[in-house]
Amino acid sequence: MSHLILIRHGQSIWNDKNLFTGWVDIPLSQKGIFEALNAGEKLSKFNIDIVYTSKLARAIQTALILLSKLDTQKTPVIIHTKGKMKKWSNYASSIEIIPIIQKKELNERYYGTLQGLNKKEVGLKYGEQQLKLWRRSFDVAPPGGESLKDNLERTLPFFKQKVVEQLEDGKDVLIVAHGNSLRAITKYIENLDENQIIKVEIPTGTPIVYNYENKIFKNKVIL
Repeated sequence: MSHLILIRHGQSIWNDKNLFTGWVDIPLSQKGIFEALNAGEKLSKFNIDIVYTSKLARAIQTALILLSKLDTQKTPVIIHTKGKMKKWSNYASSIEIIPIIQKKELNERYYGTLQGLNKKEVGLKYGEQQLKLWRRSFDVAPPGGESLKDNLERTLPFFKQKVVEQLEDGKDVLIVAHGNSLRAITKYIENLDENQIIKVEIPTGTPIVYNYENKIFKNKVIL
């Protein structure tokens, strides 16, 4: 049996300000740093074999902070796949590592022209119903952005091909990503329909653990 651990990044500076973030590369807030440390404490006894993050700083920061709390002799190493950085990463072959792989497929939903805007102010300008459609519908995209359906179509092929393959090999996999990319994964592994998934909330900095055995995700635990 292997484990899949999902965690949304810790609170970012723009989460704290109630701004649409999307692909804007915003770092963690002080609260977000503490959330990442707390998540690491909760996961300290897990034997994490591989980590996938998005390409965005708030997810990468969260992963590195929480991995510092693991009770392991393994060294977390960011894996580079091209250029001189790949060549210079050869040192990692001489130590036992936890590879950290950054994938754009795990990026947050792209919010288009809403990025950087205050959610409350958007609701006042366009109406609460329109705001709700942009934020919580399955297939309605904000202007110039992605819907949850678009996010799912970007994220799930990667998850099925790469992550499930690691789980099948008996590895414990940690994914540190974002509310919408993780909702896309949750819809798949929990077999939720479109009406169910739009009601799912994934809090920042909270580990969600699934057992994986015989091609089935089961025994979900929120730590």
